[in-house]
Amino acid sequence: MKTREEALSYGLSFPDTYQEAPFHDQNWQLIRVKKSKKAFLWTYEKDGYINLNLKVDPEWRDFWRRAYDAVLPAYHQNKEHWNTVILDGSIPDDVIKRMIAESYDLVTDSPTRRIYEAVKKIPKGKVATYADVAEMAGDRNMARAVGNALHKNPDPSTIPCHRVVNSKGELAGEYAFGGSWKQAQILESEGVKITDGKVDLEKYRITL
Repeated sequence: MKTREEALSYGLSFPDTYQEAPFHDQNWQLIRVKKSKKAFLWTYEKDGYINLNLKVDPEWRDFWRRAYDAVLPAYHQNKEHWNTVILDGSIPDDVIKRMIAESYDLVTDSPTRRIYEAVKKIPKGKVATYADVAEMAGDRNMARAVGNALHKNPDPSTIPCHRVVNSKGELAGEYAFGGSWKQAQILESEGVKITDGKVDLEKYRITL
């Protein structure tokens, strides 16, 4: 991703968003969320490159800055909560999209973000069902959304989606990060016994 058009197009792919040039300066093009009018993607040209300003969780802020030379403390914004991403071709597209998505989640309190935060609360040695995670995220009826979100898990090392099973205690046949055998392997390393591809929910299920 090197162009403003690519960045803006991806930003507009998120629900309830719109584009704006708020400073009567076409160099600054923003993507905002309709209801709150909060901006999660700022684009502008500086020093010959398109730059993006993106909101960032403080837990990830310094990681991105260390990982890529083209990620800097935000230009003209709060440097504790925002990063500048320079589109110089050095950062893979999927990483840039992940950072944009994280910025969107931070300004919207989206269901996906709430799902990820809920999964982080499942302790080692325990499991939760999709419905359990949905309830922890605030809406027991969005169990299907839990499955969709976990399939797109941006960071399995901190969002332990391997601890989520179906209502019968069965592992995910299409576990996105190595298959059901990998899910079983990780769970067993955490002390959860797997028998015939299932977890004993009475023994290992978290208490809500």
